[in-house]
Amino acid sequence: MTEMVEVVIDSIRVSLMSQQRIVILREVDNERYLPIWIGTPEADSITIALQEVEVARPLTHDLVKNIFNSFEARILRVEVVALRDDTFYGNIVAEIDGRTVNIDSRPSDALAIAVRAHVPILVTQSVMDTAGIIPEEDLQEGEEDVFDAPEAGSERLSVFEDFFESMSTDQDEEENGGEETD
Repeated sequence: MTEMVEVVIDSIRVSLMSQQRIVILREVDNERYLPIWIGTPEADSITIALQEVEVARPLTHDLVKNIFNSFEARILRVEVVALRDDTFYGNIVAEIDGRTVNIDSRPSDALAIAVRAHVPILVTQSVMDTAGIIPEEDLQEGEEDVFDAPEAGSERLSVFEDFFESMSTDQDEEENGGEETD
């Protein structure tokens, strides 16, 4: 059997550039993360289940869970089993009449079902080794952190000061009918 790593859903993020959604899985008992790009409907479905929002009618993932229950099938876990050509592959593992069955699934759909069924989420070790991310430690002493805010009065801010001054001058002129004010 392939070695598996248990993960939990850490968060769902939105790319500021494209509005694309990313689900961030975090390895249990470790600081390794697995980001997976997912569609907006799946992101919303996962978020609704995580926040336990009541909906008037079953969403698609609720429907799938209800079908499993109707056939007395038990969802055991969901898995992220492969990464090929930048595409993740998932699996829903269920027990039906004493048999274990693997159902091919997109990871986003499997995750949406996992949060509803309250089952473990597993990722193969090879996928975590390939696509997992470990946050960098604090920068070493002497290295500049590019995210430090420059001090007030810094030369790096002078271009912004000039810009804001020109904006206030333009705005003052408009408010006073084109006349400059001091």
